[in-house]
Amino acid sequence: MKQLQEDLWQSTLHRSGILNTHAYFLQRPMGNVLFYNTNNKSDLARIAELGGIQYQLLTHRDESGPSLNHIKNLFGAKLGCSTLEAPSIAKDAQADITFETSDHHLGDIEIIHTPGHTNGSICFFYKSPYGKSYLFTGDTIFQWDAKWATLVVSNAGGSKALLAKSLLRLRNLNPDIVMSSGFVGDVSFVEVTSDKWTEAIDDNVSRLRK
Repeated sequence: MKQLQEDLWQSTLHRSGILNTHAYFLQRPMGNVLFYNTNNKSDLARIAELGGIQYQLLTHRDESGPSLNHIKNLFGAKLGCSTLEAPSIAKDAQADITFETSDHHLGDIEIIHTPGHTNGSICFFYKSPYGKSYLFTGDTIFQWDAKWATLVVSNAGGSKALLAKSLLRLRNLNPDIVMSSGFVGDVSFVEVTSDKWTEAIDDNVSRLRK
């Protein structure tokens, strides 16, 4: 586990073909959270040392895996995802919390419904008490060889038109740190300025609308 901020850690890298993934552990007063997924034993041991987790939150079905039930049992955590993604995730574990399109907060974590990569993809936004804001984008927008990219999974309900609209929902958030669940190449989490984030969103929306 690598500590990124006072309250934020990144899991050990997991490789699957060209795709790389990390999970992220957030320590917060309202209960610690694991975003995405990891089955790394040393990561889970470190999370236990840091106080365990109250929630494991997934942005979409690609983050599912057999480790979900192990994490539930290990920490007594509640698994959360969107209602539309829950049936696909159920092959590995039953969600304890499902988010409808009318749900926009889990305590101090903002839920942003961003269909397009899959039909039920969501993102999470958190303003840290230590001063920075964190955006967890799943695969809605991610790094491909250090450039921002998107991917539509049409057989999972993905849509270019929906994804373009979803990206625009993220445009004005002005996050300080953006963390996707998958990436290609060496860049995982990215610290962004307002101008760079706006440029990244606009470039990808433009490509999706061509």
